[in-house]
Amino acid sequence: MAGQLLNPNLLLAVPLAPLAGAAIAGLLGTQFLGNLVGRKTSHTATILGVLIAFILSVQTLLAVMDGATFNGTIYNWMTIGTLKMEVGFQIDSLSAMMMCVVTFVSLMVHIYTIGYMKDDEGYNRFFAYISLFTFSMLMLVMANNFLQLFFGWEAVGLVSYLLIGFWYQRPTAIVANMKAFLVNRVGDFGFILGIGLLLAFAGTMNYQEVFAKKDELALLTMPGTDWALLTVACICLFIGAMGKSAQFPLHVWLPDSMEGPTPISALIHAATMVTAGIFMVSRMSPLFELSDTALSFILVIGSITALFMGFLGIIQNDIKRVVAYSTLSQLGYMTVALGSSAYSVAVFHLMTHAFFKALLFLGAGSVIIGMHHDQDIRNMGGLRKYMPITWITSLVGSLALIGTPLFSGFYSKDSIIEAVEATHIWGAGFAQFAVLAGVFVTAFYSFRMYFLVFHGKERFGQAHAHGHDDHHAPAAKHDSDAHDEEDEDDHAHHGLEPGQKPHESPFVVWFPLVMLAIPSLLIGYLTIGPMLHGDFFKGVIFVGENHPAMEELSHEFHGAMAMAIHGLSTAPFWLALSGVVAAYYCYMVNPRVPAWFFAKFHAIHTLLDNKYYMDKFNEVVFAGGARLLGNGLWNFGDKKLIDGFVVNGSAKVVAWLSSLSRVLQTGYIYHYAFVMILGVLGFLIYFLPFWPAK
Repeated sequence: MAGQLLNPNLLLAVPLAPLAGAAIAGLLGTQFLGNLVGRKTSHTATILGVLIAFILSVQTLLAVMDGATFNGTIYNWMTIGTLKMEVGFQIDSLSAMMMCVVTFVSLMVHIYTIGYMKDDEGYNRFFAYISLFTFSMLMLVMANNFLQLFFGWEAVGLVSYLLIGFWYQRPTAIVANMKAFLVNRVGDFGFILGIGLLLAFAGTMNYQEVFAKKDELALLTMPGTDWALLTVACICLFIGAMGKSAQFPLHVWLPDSMEGPTPISALIHAATMVTAGIFMVSRMSPLFELSDTALSFILVIGSITALFMGFLGIIQNDIKRVVAYSTLSQLGYMTVALGSSAYSVAVFHLMTHAFFKALLFLGAGSVIIGMHHDQDIRNMGGLRKYMPITWITSLVGSLALIGTPLFSGFYSKDSIIEAVEATHIWGAGFAQFAVLAGVFVTAFYSFRMYFLVFHGKERFGQAHAHGHDDHHAPAAKHDSDAHDEEDEDDHAHHGLEPGQKPHESPFVVWFPLVMLAIPSLLIGYLTIGPMLHGDFFKGVIFVGENHPAMEELSHEFHGAMAMAIHGLSTAPFWLALSGVVAAYYCYMVNPRVPAWFFAKFHAIHTLLDNKYYMDKFNEVVFAGGARLLGNGLWNFGDKKLIDGFVVNGSAKVVAWLSSLSRVLQTGYIYHYAFVMILGVLGFLIYFLPFWPAK
């Protein structure tokens, strides 16, 4: 099968199958065309579409592993001179792996949604959105040119806007989706500048054609400066990744996106959309390898995100927000791997993280169902005996997240830490500290949540419980931020009543948890050899000879089991164990310790509670600056310059000239005759030689 070309029609069916499901649910299943099909038809069509895409993706991955490839045009949209704008697929080990991850997680989320959204009025619309999102993400990862990449990039952003604001009757959801949309536009502005620079100097948008000219591009500088062209282009591309993959300081949208239903938190903010930036930089590895400056920039940004976003997870009480901040931190780890030129390690962590983070989000949703939509972990405790499947799967996800040996997260996370230690570019020292400190922080906040939710005394069903989920929009009966005010017109109780007990979620909810727990446990052990130290990414991801991280990792690798055994004696393991023990002591043995820390370090708690005042900074500087600029343009530019000077000023000049001319228009004939005589006299003086020559 080596050298065989994949069937383009089957490849085209991968994104089109979810698109067809989205069309059936979104057009026929909503008021748009009169609710022609019911709920069962809508979820069946979308699940079937994603299932077909998953089966074809697995077949594609198996074929690619046997040597099959595809890189060609599917549809030629237009040709302008030598520039071709087309829809094309590049199918290799990177895109095939991403296709499998996207479709599998999406399939699990679709099944989960049947149970989670069963009481929601927007049931069919939600299925249409998540299926449309799957189509958009597949178009992004399968692209072979920047035009299609940008289409998929913007499409996932648009659908995420629709999903975050799914409960559009809720003001907080509207604020959250607008925030996500605007922050991503900032990143996308840099992204399109990077694409534009490569197009201007390479003359093409096809990946392979641009890569073929990389050595020529490396010699060029930006016109009028001494800045290397590739450095500027790569940093611009990464700014796009900073927005999509929520890197500091463009991370502020992701925690607020928890306003959307939990299934989309798992689909968008764990496994797919937020990893688009990681995928894009890995795909562009031939370009990034030629700019150490860009790699240092990536390394520092990722380090800041990995460490400082983890700190924010420590003080969160909303179960979904704890998982959201862990997503931010883990995205920082992936970005650190990119900056270390360990692109395959970043993609490896992307894959393992997709499974265990989707598991944690869906597990959080299962807890929310069992708690009657109360999301405050301070109101939980002791759920282990009431929700055994949710408990054990959440434990698997938490152990994978903190990097427990043999679990999937261990292999990818430890590989990142080792890659950073082998990196010598500027910023590597801070990155080493950040990723090691982040191990303790991750273990602490992860098991703080785990212990408060599943162990200890039962704190639910009490009149003095902390703030419940107080969103009561008519079509929004599930989850949201617990800090919003209660709707005065709706007094539906969220949370367990005194005497009520939690309950295990239905089969359609816990089945995806089990299916995600299996790869969360095993996928790292099974795939680390070929993905990091074999030929899986050969010819797809490129690493320069001056960046030795991957080479050193391969020298030290002696098998998955040997790595796990060795991991028991390394600093990351003991830091993770310390974090778990510290969380157990603080929240199970001696709860007075967190209270003491709160009292002694109240200023730090306030700083974390206000998320480093990034939202306030954006509100005052950027939003306030925009308002100030807008008011200035309106007051000076519109009112004074355009209306006052141009419009009213020209009218005043005309009026003044008219007032002068009115003085001369007396209506008397002898006045006009006198003026005519003066005119003739002046004409004679000017043109005739009046004085005789001497």
